This record gives sequence, structure tokens and C-alpha cells, in this order.
Amino acid sequence: MTALVRPSRLVPGARVAVVAPSGPIVEERLQAGLDILRGWDLDPVVTPHVLDRHGELGYLAGSDADRAADLQAAWCDPAVDAVLCARGGYGAQRMVDLLDWDAMRAAGPKVLVGFSDVTTLHQAFATRLGLVTLYGPAAAGADFVKNALAQEHLRATLFAPETVRTLTSRGPALVPGRARGVTLGGCLSLLATDLGTRHARSGARDGLLLIEDVGEQPYRVDRLLTQLLRTGWLDGVRGIVLGSWESCGPYHVLRTVLAERLGGLGVPVVEEFGFGHCEGALTVPFGVAAELDTEAGTLTLDEPALS
Repeated sequence: MTALVRPSRLVPGARVAVVAPSGPIVEERLQAGLDILRGWDLDPVVTPHVLDRHGELGYLAGSDADRAADLQAAWCDPAVDAVLCARGGYGAQRMVDLLDWDAMRAAGPKVLVGFSDVTTLHQAFATRLGLVTLYGPAAAGADFVKNALAQEHLRATLFAPETVRTLTSRGPALVPGRARGVTLGGCLSLLATDLGTRHARSGARDGLLLIEDVGEQPYRVDRLLTQLLRTGWLDGVRGIVLGSWESCGPYHVLRTVLAERLGGLGVPVVEEFGFGHCEGALTVPFGVAAELDTEAGTLTLDEPALS
């Protein structure tokens, strides 16, 4: 696993497109998110189907074809410098195979931001475009529009990424140690359900795996991790960074699952790193070489997330 191409950082006046590749959007939150972006001196534009809702499947933001068309048009627009996902939810897996990866590759590198269900796109952008992406807050997400820490860390990553090269853990180490590798990961359930698909990574070998999830009880987290272990996807991973586990049952039970399933890998594992489905979520890059130090509780990027 090698480091990926870093897109350029944003500058005042940059145009950013907001897309909805997964679940439907609350218009009030979208407008609040757009106001925050305008306050950063960005020029946010929304794609045509952002506020759509699928006629029969209300958990989708419009049809698969329309969601894919919005993302592709935004990415291929030379006036757009970054594409921000409005929310997660579910649906990216249904539209990712409809994207024209040759056209998107020809459009050149730019910034992609999103988390949760957008894990599917993070994987595809790594394997098909070879790009660093940002696992960060959704532009119309409740946590983003209400939390100054989440806003500020994303803003710093976009405009001054050298100021946030070191991320600090809020919790202790499950397995102590130091490790180097290239960052990858996302939402655990999406990584597991992506296994075997043509856009997913083949494994985490030589990587620093960053994972988190929401709404999965401890036995389900056990099942997801066991699936990754049984397929060999975790073979050769260098270290593991655990984010938030909101609504995943009693944490002492979940912690036992995490320690029991991951401890046998013989690599450093650090918990409560403050990214994912939590208040004040940090923005973390995927595809950047980094060092994990569990004693210091730090993940230090070799280079800023964006060039």
C-alpha cells in the first residue's frame, strides 16, 4: 500500500459542490451548512437532485441514476474544487457502479469529503482514482451545523492542512505500540459489506486502519470484525485506530469485543480517537502515510492531507 495523490487545498472563493449520494436531506440543515461554508468565504453550489426523495424508497435521496449523475457532474465540472457529501445514511453502494470512472479520472484530482455511508466512495476513489479523501462531517449533518469543533477542524483541514497534521486520541490504548502505514478505513459495516466488490480495497495490508460505526450492538460489531478476519482482509495491517461507537451498546462490553477480536493481530490498537459519529468529530484523511504512537495517543501524518 502506497500513499495516494493529495488534492490541492482550498483557497478563499473556491467553489464547492454539495451532493447527496445516499440518504435524503433535511432542507433546513442543508441551508445551515451552506451558510457555514459561505462564512468560510467558499462558494457552495447544490447539485440538482440534492433535495430529491425516492418515490418508493424514502431512505434514498432520489433515484440511483440521479444521485450518480449529480456526483459525476460535480466532479467533472472544472469550476468545482471540492465535492462535499450532504449526509450519509444509505445508498452509495447502489450508485457507485453507475459512475464513469474514466471521465472522473480525466477531470483531475479534487477534494472529496464525507463519512459513514460515504465509506463506499472513499474506497472507490482510492482504488479507481488513486486519491486522498477526507473522512469528515456531512455538510448538512446535525453534528456539523451545531458543533464548532467539527466545523473548525474541517475548515483547518481544507484551508491549512499543515496545522492539523497530528491528531490526538481521547482514550487509552487497547494494545500499546508504534506503527507506520498508509491510512484507510471508514465505517466498519460498510467496509464489511463492500468485501468482494470491484471498487473496494482488497485488504488493509501495510495500512493504518481507522474504523468506527453507529447503531451496531456488540454482537454485530463482533460479526463484522470476524468477517474481516475470516476473509483475510486484516492480514498485514500495521495498526488500528478506533473512532466513535455511538449507540453500539454498553461500551465496556463493546471494548471487550474490540480487544478480543483485534488484540490477536499483534499490532497497536488505540481507541476513542474522536472521528466518526460523535460530537466534534475530527476530519481524518485516507491515503496518507502516517505514524501511530499509542503511548502519546497520536496519529501524525507524514504530509498534510492536502497539497
